[in-house]
Amino acid sequence: MVSEEEGKFLVKLAKESIKNYIVRRKIMDVPEDVPDTLKEDMGAFVTLNKNGMLRGCIGYSEPVKPLVNAVIDVAISAAVNDPRFPPVSFDEIDDLEIEVSVLTKPEIIEVEKPEEYLDKIEIGKDGLIIERGPFKGLLLPQVAVEWGWNVEEFLYNTCTKAGLTADCWLYNDVKIYKFHSEIFHE
Repeated sequence: MVSEEEGKFLVKLAKESIKNYIVRRKIMDVPEDVPDTLKEDMGAFVTLNKNGMLRGCIGYSEPVKPLVNAVIDVAISAAVNDPRFPPVSFDEIDDLEIEVSVLTKPEIIEVEKPEEYLDKIEIGKDGLIIERGPFKGLLLPQVAVEWGWNVEEFLYNTCTKAGLTADCWLYNDVKIYKFHSEIFHE
C-alpha cells in the first residue's frame, strides 16, 4: 500500500496541516511533490496524543478522496473538531504525537451465526466497524492491542463506540466489517 517514506511524508503533512490551520485558519494546498500512490482514494485516520493521552482522533473509514487530501482534512478535524476535546491550541502543536493510519476498504464479515465472528477477527491485524440502523462505530486495529483486548472484548467495545449495547454483535441485524491499516508515527 504505502511505503515507509510515504508514511513519513503523510505524518509531516498532517502536522503542517494542523499548524497551518491553527495559525492561519486556512486549509493548506496539496503539495506539488506528492507521490502518485498518495493520490489514490484511501481511508485514513489521524490520531493525536499528548503526553501519552488521546487528544483527538478523526478519519474516513471509506476511500472517499485521494489519500493526501484525506490526511489534510482529518488532521485538521482531529485537532479542532473532535467533540470529545477542546480545539488544539498553538502552544500544544509541538507537544502532539501524530499517528496516521491508512486503511484498506472495509469488507463485511460474512457469518451464519454471530458466534462465528470470534474466529474471523484477528487482534492486531483487523480493525472493526459495527453498524446497526443509524448507529455506527469504528475502532482501529491498534486499539485492541493497546488495551489488551481479546476478540470478544474488541467486539463489545466497538458496539459501545457505536452507542449500542455491548452485546449487539450477537444480533442478526448488525453488520460487522473489518479492515486493515498501516500505521505511521513521527
